[in-house]
Amino acid sequence: MSVSRGWTLRETFIVTVIGAVFAVLYLGWVQAWLIAQAAFGPLTMDVVMGFWFVASMVAAAIIRKPGAAFAAEVLAAAVQVLLGSPAGLLLVVSGIVQGAGAEAVFAATRWRNYSLPVLMAAGVGAAIFSYIYTWIRFDYGALQPTLLVAMFVLRTLSGALLGGWLAHIIVQALYKTGALAGLAIDVEKRSAAA
Repeated sequence: MSVSRGWTLRETFIVTVIGAVFAVLYLGWVQAWLIAQAAFGPLTMDVVMGFWFVASMVAAAIIRKPGAAFAAEVLAAAVQVLLGSPAGLLLVVSGIVQGAGAEAVFAATRWRNYSLPVLMAAGVGAAIFSYIYTWIRFDYGALQPTLLVAMFVLRTLSGALLGGWLAHIIVQALYKTGALAGLAIDVEKRSAAA
């Protein structure tokens, strides 16, 4: 299927709304993470990290154009800053890194495949990019190798499940409502069914 690379106003609006909605959800998720971390310890961040990637996969699966994953994640980070996130402007850097990790996977498919395995791979991509970034930012090299392996494995699994798989569920539920009619996801599903 030949897809136009330019964005419509509707697509831009949808990605913006996805970024804003997930910004609020991400801020709420911080609170859930802090409570869980107090109970279960520092590896909890890697277990729950995938949820902070989900906006990129939702946007990409709906819009199906270059830049959708990246834009949604950066917008979510920027809105969190505007809402007063204590992480401050460095949160935008995290959004850039995570969005780039997800976008790289879609780019590898030339923005033609948004199947569940690709969405899960995009979650893993975001996890790997974020792991590299946090390694540098928080000096993970000083940590024990077994802890580093556990953190990496947990983060990539979380990216696949709480990022990619959850995004798939969200997008399928949204599609069933009819709210995505006329968008790339709808056009592809209808042409596949014909």
